[in-house]
Order: sequence, then structure tokens, then C-alpha cells
Amino acid sequence: MKLLAGVISLLLSTALLLTGHGMQLTLLPLRAAGAGLSELVIGISASAYFFGFVVGCFGNPRLVARIGHIRAFAVYSALMVSGILCLDLTNHWAAWLALRFMTGASISGLYTVIESWLNSQARPESRGRILATYTFITLTAMTAGQFLINVGPVSSSVPFTVAALCMALAILPVGLTRRIAPEPVESTQTGFKLLLQRSRSAFAGALLSGLVTGSFWSLGAVFARRYSESQFDITLFMSIAIAGGALVQYPIGWLSDRVDRRRVLVLLAVATLLSSVGVALSAGTPWFLPVVGLFGACAMPLYAIALATAADVAESHEFVTLGTSVLMLNALGAAVAPLFLGPLMTQLGATALFWAFAAICALFGMYLLLQLRAPRDVPVAAQTPFGVAANDAAPVAFEMDPRTQVDTEKPDNAATPPA
Repeated sequence: MKLLAGVISLLLSTALLLTGHGMQLTLLPLRAAGAGLSELVIGISASAYFFGFVVGCFGNPRLVARIGHIRAFAVYSALMVSGILCLDLTNHWAAWLALRFMTGASISGLYTVIESWLNSQARPESRGRILATYTFITLTAMTAGQFLINVGPVSSSVPFTVAALCMALAILPVGLTRRIAPEPVESTQTGFKLLLQRSRSAFAGALLSGLVTGSFWSLGAVFARRYSESQFDITLFMSIAIAGGALVQYPIGWLSDRVDRRRVLVLLAVATLLSSVGVALSAGTPWFLPVVGLFGACAMPLYAIALATAADVAESHEFVTLGTSVLMLNALGAAVAPLFLGPLMTQLGATALFWAFAAICALFGMYLLLQLRAPRDVPVAAQTPFGVAANDAAPVAFEMDPRTQVDTEKPDNAATPPA
């Protein structure tokens, strides 16, 4: 408790903010579908959100450095509140694209403020515990946001107002704190070529995670709406998938510390393929929701394992760059996939979403399986511990990761690009 006392106001603001954010991630596709917008438009608007996130990662550090963390938090929160209220006022597709791009850039800025602030307050011996608390709050708040959608019909202004209220209230704990804000954050730098040279498996795993989980966030609620008009059923569908991923995140991490992480990526790709087929075939049956939970358990850990795989082959001074590259690949995959999967759902039906997930996983699974044939420079005993950084949401989080504090020994032949 003494450890968390210094960041309690920030964590409270984070909980309120992500409750509202969790609401909007599911609420917006549902409103769009109810307003008659096609899956193509819904997919493009989701892509606009993720493109905004990527652009924000590069531009937000300069704004935070210019005006400070507290003012930046207030500015980004105001933009988020304005964005969701404006989305409630219009169903015009062009306005949705612009507003979703703005909210993507804004949430990226908020993650930058939150994670850099936590980083400044954490000592080397406490980083893991602070990150674990932050991850728990993130998952809990996002799940709570799913159920809060049921405060009113999606067609009404009530859930939009509640989401905006949560985001507005998030300004208060940070705005009233007497803690000194941290130093400005550094600009984001990526190294896709370096990541590909260091670990082709991590590169492929990060992209696969974005293609599947990003599309699920964007179009999962639209899929569920095709099989149930009940708003509660739809939010339950999303919540069970999130909960499935949360429950297995650390058991999968524990397993990946004890075997070649490339094998874990192959296992997750195959399991996601099978569970995607299961979701597509079980729609409308009594065992539908358990299979959805299994899908979440298989797909959600992909990002964290890809990040840990990159960490295994990174020197301490490379971890921030490689970690940021994993994050950006994940976001780019999430931005591109809905552009194709939305029209696919329109042409072939809602289950096309999960059949497409199965096809993507089959393709990436074969590629990842081929990487196992190449020798790996890092033996299992020398792998970096999975740790607790399974939910990094902005590039600055990698500076807080305990793995940046220790220069893990690499074998003499570490210059050879591993798989």
C-alpha cells in the first residue's frame, strides 16, 4: 500500500478512463450497426481508430513535453469526451472516420501520460508490482465497461453519456494531485528491420496478434449482434472473450518461460485457428459462449508472447526499440485487417469473421512452424523471464519494464539472426 500511495490518484484516473474507453470500444460498432452502417464502413472506422493510435504514438510525446503530464491528461481526456459525445450526435460515415481517428490518437496520448508517469514513480525493485497492478486495473476496468453498456439501449444517448462521464471524472484525481509530474518522455522510435533480424517469430506473432485481436475488438460485437439482438448477450460475448484472455495470460507466460517461446507461438496460432472454427460452427448453440472464452484464451496472449520473444534476443539498450516495434506491428495489423474483414462479413455473412481468423492463423502458423527448423541462439535457460509486462499499451511502457534494467547475457554467436 505504501508503494501504491504515490500513484493512487493516477491509478484511480486510469480505472475511470478505461471503464469509459472499454464501453466505447464495444458501444460504437453496435451503434453503427444499429444505424444501418455497413460492415465496410464499420471496419474502416475501426481502422481509422488504430491508425490514429499509431500516429499518436509518434506525435504525442512532443505535446506532453511541451505542456506537461497533467495538462496533457486533461486535454486528451477532453478530446475523448468530445469525441464520444459527437459520435452520439451523428451517423455520417465521414464524421465517424474523423472522430474515431481523433479518439485513437487521444487514447494513445493518455496511455503515454499514464505509463510514463508510472515509470517515473517506480523504483527498479517495484516496477514489476506496479505494472502488475496497472495490468489488473486495465483488464478489470475494460471488462466493467462492457457491462455498463447495458445502462440503456445502444440506440439512446444513455450509454454514451455514461462513457463520457467516466472519462470526464478521470480528470479529477490527476487534476487534484499534489504529486510532481515526471520529466518529458522521449520520442517514439521503431526498428522493424531490426526486429525482423532479431526474431522473425516475434515479428510474425506481433502482426498476427493485431490482425486477429484488433479485428475482434473492431468487429466482434457486430458478429455477436447477428445472432442475438439482446444487448446483454452481446456485452457478455465480449466480456467472456476478454476474461478468457486474462485468465490464461500468466499461465501461458509461465509455460513460455520453460519451453522455446517459438513453440508457444505455434501452439497459440493453432489453438486460435481451432477455436475460431469452433466459434463459427457453434454460433446459436448452447456451447457458444464457452468456445468464445476459449478463443479469447488462445488469441489474447499472442501479443505478450511475441513481446517476450523479442525481449529474449534484445540487448538491454534495444528493448525499448524492439518492444515499440512489436506494439506498432500489432496496431498496424489491427488497422489493416478490418478494411478487408468488414466487406467479407457483408458478402459472406457474420461467420466469415472467424473463418478469416482461422485462415490467417493457418498461414501464420505454418510460417512460425518453419522458424522452428532454424537454430535458436538463446536457449530456454537463458530466456528473459516473462515478467508482468503483458499489457503495455504505449511505447513508454517499455522503459518501465524490468527487462530494461538488466543486460541479459547472450551467447557469443548472438550476432546470427535467430528465427
